[in-house]
Amino acid sequence: MERALEGFPYHYEAFTGEASLDEMVRLADAVADVTADVVIGLGGGKIIDVAKGIAAACDLPVVIVPTTVSTDAPTSAISVLYTEDGLFDHYRFYAKNPDLVLVDTQIVIQAPIRFFASGMADALATCAEALATKASGENALAGGLPTIAGTAIAEACEETLFREGLSAFAAVQKGLVTPAVEAIVEANTLLSGLGFENGGLAAAHAIHNGFTAIKGEVHRLTHGEIVGFCLLVQLILEERPQEEFKRYSRFLTAIGMPTTLAEMHLTGATREELLEIGKLAVAPSNTMKNLNKNITAEQVVAAILAVDTFIGKEETE
Repeated sequence: MERALEGFPYHYEAFTGEASLDEMVRLADAVADVTADVVIGLGGGKIIDVAKGIAAACDLPVVIVPTTVSTDAPTSAISVLYTEDGLFDHYRFYAKNPDLVLVDTQIVIQAPIRFFASGMADALATCAEALATKASGENALAGGLPTIAGTAIAEACEETLFREGLSAFAAVQKGLVTPAVEAIVEANTLLSGLGFENGGLAAAHAIHNGFTAIKGEVHRLTHGEIVGFCLLVQLILEERPQEEFKRYSRFLTAIGMPTTLAEMHLTGATREELLEIGKLAVAPSNTMKNLNKNITAEQVVAAILAVDTFIGKEETE
């Protein structure tokens, strides 16, 4: 980045690591102290979300330069904000999407393969959540009912993942950029970003946010790793047929994503801790209502435990 900006006056501020309102305000104040024409967010999902907030606060255009494709944050007009302790706080909405998103596939494939796979896991939830939102009659995150285009993009995202995902995963493991890799980069960022924003979020992301209510090793997992597992929980809550559940779980397993309580570092979790996850997942500030507004915290806990049972059965078959 320094080489790219050589010859241009610029000011650099380091991100402290949490996408909180306090951090957003701190960095917006730093931008206000200098003469800036544009905000550039360089890094992963939390940095990107904070950069969007800074640009909105300072009324500046924002350029997003992801260094991984582990989330669908780059294209959206939304930030997910947390408390300083990492607890989900709220979604913050903006009047416009980022002005420019630059993704260099040669750069993003240099990140650990886990991040590429995490982006696929996050994107895999897009269609299931969009279809749930449409069926429930609830609004999409962008406001208003889900659009035909938004739902179609979400469906294209899932189709691309199942068609190209395993091939792309193998290519990135070898440091190669292939047409499949390019397709998955588009799915992880553009298709998933437009799909979730205009199609809607439901149980998978609500339960992901619920996980921020507990402490422990689970927080060593990426956003996508947790969302992938929570997608399986959503499928249980939806009472999807077993063959459909297997299609998703086997894909996640094939790209190294956690699908069991042990892999989620939850084997030692108490029922009270699991209930805390469920309570935050069904809170009004979350998106569980886009699946079913009557789902309870206890039902979320039962579905989390059921995922482990289903996966265990698969492994013995």
